[in-house]
Amino acid sequence: MLSGIGLSGFLLIVLMALILFGPSKLPQLGRAVGTTLSEFRRGSRELVEEIGTEERHQAEEGRR
Repeated sequence: MLSGIGLSGFLLIVLMALILFGPSKLPQLGRAVGTTLSEFRRGSRELVEEIGTEERHQAEEGRR
């Protein structure tokens, strides 16, 4: 994911985050981003499973 930006781009992002949020807010920001990503992944996984279930039901109905 971050392999395309390189070390200088990563350092620039970290520096901007420090300037914008300050060192005391970065841990909270990191936790919030981590929580958001995990919720997004969980929701995506559930959606894919739901679509797969619907496709299986449609296939079973088509065989009848």
